[in-house]
Amino acid sequence: MQHTAGEYGMQMTIVDAVEKVNRTQKQRILEKVRMRFGEHLDGRRFAVWGLSFKPNTDDMREAPSRVVINGLLARGASVNVYDPVALKEAKLVFAKEPAVHLAPSTTAALDGADALIIVTEWKEFRSPDFDDMKRRLKAPIVFDGRNRTIRF
Repeated sequence: MQHTAGEYGMQMTIVDAVEKVNRTQKQRILEKVRMRFGEHLDGRRFAVWGLSFKPNTDDMREAPSRVVINGLLARGASVNVYDPVALKEAKLVFAKEPAVHLAPSTTAALDGADALIIVTEWKEFRSPDFDDMKRRLKAPIVFDGRNRTIRF
């Protein structure tokens, strides 16, 4: 829409502002990880739940998970990723990334991870087994992309 408007000499300031907020939001979770674990994440492993742009789709084209995962990889981390629908797409997107491990379930993604990052709000992520999460994660740390605080 922005591109087409530009071709006609129109500026869509509201759409531009929304795009800027969306780009900033994708970086916010990485900033929280950096504040907790530092700039360099060598040797760290993160579980990432939710890869698709939104629930009930496998569309990863503009998904925040791509920004988050690439940011973690750039800082030396590895990731265990899980999504109820988008794993096949993730396999294509991250085919050349040996530090990205596709997990068959939410619990498998947690195994050995330093923390969990929830990016897409799938229904199955709403009521996890917190005791099991605590056993599987190295520390009970959850970064929720919806800015919710999760305590357990």
